[in-house]
Amino acid sequence: MTFTELNLQKPLLRAVARQGYEVPSPIQAQAIPLLLEGRDLLGCAQTGTGKTAAFALPILQTLYERRRDGAARHFLQALVLTPTRELAAQVAQSFTDYGRYTGLKTAVVFGGVGQAPQVSALRTGVDILVATPGRLCDLIGQKLCDLSTVSMFVLDEADRMLDMGFIHDVKRIIALLPRERQTLLFSATMPKEIAELAGSILRNPATVSVTPVSSAVEVIGQSVYLIDRTNKSQLLIDLLHDKQFISTLVFSRTKHGAERISKTLNRAGIAAGAIHGDKSQGARLKALADFKAGKTRVLVATDIAARGIDIHQLSHVINYDLPNEPETYIHRIGRTGRAGFGGEAISFCDFDEQAYLKDIQKLIGKEIAVVEDNPYPMQVFEPRVPQARPRQMREERSAKASVRQKSSQTAPRRQRSPKGGGKKVEGFGLKKDPTR
Repeated sequence: MTFTELNLQKPLLRAVARQGYEVPSPIQAQAIPLLLEGRDLLGCAQTGTGKTAAFALPILQTLYERRRDGAARHFLQALVLTPTRELAAQVAQSFTDYGRYTGLKTAVVFGGVGQAPQVSALRTGVDILVATPGRLCDLIGQKLCDLSTVSMFVLDEADRMLDMGFIHDVKRIIALLPRERQTLLFSATMPKEIAELAGSILRNPATVSVTPVSSAVEVIGQSVYLIDRTNKSQLLIDLLHDKQFISTLVFSRTKHGAERISKTLNRAGIAAGAIHGDKSQGARLKALADFKAGKTRVLVATDIAARGIDIHQLSHVINYDLPNEPETYIHRIGRTGRAGFGGEAISFCDFDEQAYLKDIQKLIGKEIAVVEDNPYPMQVFEPRVPQARPRQMREERSAKASVRQKSSQTAPRRQRSPKGGGKKVEGFGLKKDPTR
């Protein structure tokens, strides 16, 4: 099947050809005809399957046909909600690329940056809005965004919305949408809460399921190093000195860890950037742009910051820390092996992470090959004793101080001698000489 067989309009086919696409992916081939019929859709698809084009192309076609039939003014007709800023920017860029010959206008709004340019774009008129829930709720609260004309709604990465605590904002936004609309919900996994949400907002939906989360992309090579935590940094440096690692995404479990790893690599002469929640949006976009442009070979990221990053022909993914949720492993390694290209996923596993490794292997249905030629084999075979964090230490000190204060309040007070008589020193019966 080709894109021509999907009955897309010429402006869209021209844009698709410009992007270098020839054959639609499975989810595109299944979803686009259904969406052009006006059906609601429940899509279960992980990243890297081409789902953005699967909903962007039919939305653009529907709006283009309406506009061609006489609509001259730009007004908000399609809303796409995404969990992260990076994904919002990526989806908006896809709409711009695919719709470059349609005359339709796309805008994107997300937090972490000033809202003035986003408000200006909304006031000049847009057909399609891509947004993160938090910033959109802020704009709605300021009466700067009206959803009453939306006829097509996409909830993308619904499971990540739930993980990030956005589900209440999402429900608030949905309540403001017109009842008569076409709704699309995409999720890599289908937990109970998302299934219930889908049941409440979708009307007789078609279901498309591609590459279930339980099956890792077959074109990705997977291996694991059993290693002590103290040796992870040196192993990472040794690996990255190999020129085979053309472009590498390194995953850290924490924001502080991502920053520390990035600094360690730069000190070792390996150009690396970092994106995580403590970085400003400008710094995150610059780090990502430098990585895509080849100015840095390595990008260190946390799971939330990396959600939605689309880097074509990424050569390697390295799990510096194994995730404690096995589904997250699938999302991580799915950053490579995209669009049919090969890729390598390498994991570091210390003693405390072995339970995570077992859960991952159970989910993907096979054992991950252990690297035998390991220069830093695991030597520690007992769990680490958790150390008190600074905040925990402060809380403990505060609790002790509170106990001391209560004790002092209940203890009997010292008796003072009459005025002018000085202070009695217990045990000696002496008084201070007032003349001294």
